[in-house]
Amino acid sequence: MQFCFRAAVLAAFFAPVAAWSAEALPEAATGRAEVKGGTAKSYMVVAANPLAADAGAAILKAGGSAIDAAIAVQLVLNIVEPQSSGIGGGSFIVYWDAKTKTLHTYDGRETAPAAARENRFLTQDGKPMGRMQAIVGGKSVGVPGTLRVLELAHKSHGKLPWTKDFEPAIKLATDGFSVSPRLNALLAGDSTFNSMETARKFYYQADGSPLAVGTLLKSPEFATTLRTVAAGGADAFYNGKIAEDIVRTVTSATRNPSDMTVADVKAYKAVERPPLCGMYRGHKICGMGPPSSGAVGVLQSLGAIERFDLRAMGPGSAEAEHLLIEAGRLALADRAVYLADPDRIPVPTQALIDPAYIKQRSALIDPAHRMATAPAGQVPVKGARLVPADSPELPSTSHFSIVDKDGNALAMTTTVESGFGSRLMVDGFILNNQLTDFSYEDVAENRTVANRVEGGKRPRSSMSPTIVFDAGGKPEMVLGSPLGAAIVGIVTKALVALIDWQMTPADAAAVPGALFMGNSVLLEEGLAKAEPGLKDRGHNVRVGDYASGLHIITIGKDGTLHGGADPRREGTVAGE
Repeated sequence: MQFCFRAAVLAAFFAPVAAWSAEALPEAATGRAEVKGGTAKSYMVVAANPLAADAGAAILKAGGSAIDAAIAVQLVLNIVEPQSSGIGGGSFIVYWDAKTKTLHTYDGRETAPAAARENRFLTQDGKPMGRMQAIVGGKSVGVPGTLRVLELAHKSHGKLPWTKDFEPAIKLATDGFSVSPRLNALLAGDSTFNSMETARKFYYQADGSPLAVGTLLKSPEFATTLRTVAAGGADAFYNGKIAEDIVRTVTSATRNPSDMTVADVKAYKAVERPPLCGMYRGHKICGMGPPSSGAVGVLQSLGAIERFDLRAMGPGSAEAEHLLIEAGRLALADRAVYLADPDRIPVPTQALIDPAYIKQRSALIDPAHRMATAPAGQVPVKGARLVPADSPELPSTSHFSIVDKDGNALAMTTTVESGFGSRLMVDGFILNNQLTDFSYEDVAENRTVANRVEGGKRPRSSMSPTIVFDAGGKPEMVLGSPLGAAIVGIVTKALVALIDWQMTPADAAAVPGALFMGNSVLLEEGLAKAEPGLKDRGHNVRVGDYASGLHIITIGKDGTLHGGADPRREGTVAGE
């Protein structure tokens, strides 16, 4: 007997939003809903908004593949969750082809204009710009990659026509949707977006307040864009009027006008890259390699804690949280030195995930004390002498997981970088600020860093779309999350929750977190019992909320699909 379901998700989001620092956390926490999960026998979509999840499920029901559904989900998210992702941004896709039993990873990361140079985000006196100073305007916008990467994957794995996958979003943009509590709250909290003319006319009322929750919001301009790309393919975006509109918008921006050209947009290419895989307690963990640091960081973190008995420590214990934090700090230290666009600089990827190297790194972890500093490891890089360089990578991103009726599986993480990206809009969609993911503060001190700005280069990312395989080589978990540089730690902990603590996807998505941010740890209230133990180990702990967006599917041995959506956002599980 077939059955359908959709979790109720919105009520908790009507609660008032606490104040936050737009520079530190632009996509803020907006409360928690109930734990959200579901099961299905045939197919499943878990995404950050019910309308997006339902659009993907409808495509799967119509006979589409996981990539067909992904196109529908992404385009609807562009409408209902514009602060996080869209066709003006970039994405990474991890795709399991069940027929050929092959794993594919696709890179749709944005690229810098050809004219971009290391001093792009320095002031006239050679000082690094402040974060929001650099983010807002045209100079931070990279050439978008999402449509190209979706098209690349669709050519190999799509079952339905490209045009069919656009239908749900075209209908929604035309007919409108009700503004959600989370979108309303984030619009209210971002005064910079409100100051941009195009955004103000579309998302705000005459008095400057955001559109009220429940307001019917139509986007005829975006519907026109979607119809154009549906009819002409991604070429219709990267050539002709849309490309010209993007370039005109970024080069004429009143803040930080860009040097992007139509030739830059036309030249963009999505790339299929080799998957990156490693083992953890008999499970094969696979994800995206550079320019994402995601899979490297997840595999390093899991490898560093594998010698400890996490199952015995149990969830919520100070012992387990301390180990996860310390392993994550070591992974971030390596990220800051070695990870960048592999087409522009030699990245020692295999050396960084070599078990012997990870064993050496794990030895630095003291179960009883916090490391005073987490050093980068010593890995030879041909032809380069690099120094550590951070890129804050602000946390405005979305993740969705899909399994279709043929057993194909997709994990896709997608972003416009900061909340509402560069704050620039064109043809109904928001443009990213991805170029501020380059490390530019070190340039002011004449230090050579891997992730420096260069023309045509892809900035480093922490996005970690992940598919896990059992001992027999069958996919058993599909997951990922947003939240900038914290993504690696969030995905690592979710895998520990699923593998070591045997949690359901819904419980793993909801498990309270401890995020290490600089020299402090942000502890969710649900981990209050771990606070004394973390402080005893030397951690500077503060209690607060964050807006991860873990969306998880597990595949049982009998083929039953189990889904879990992060209660910190408006996500849900849809399937049949």
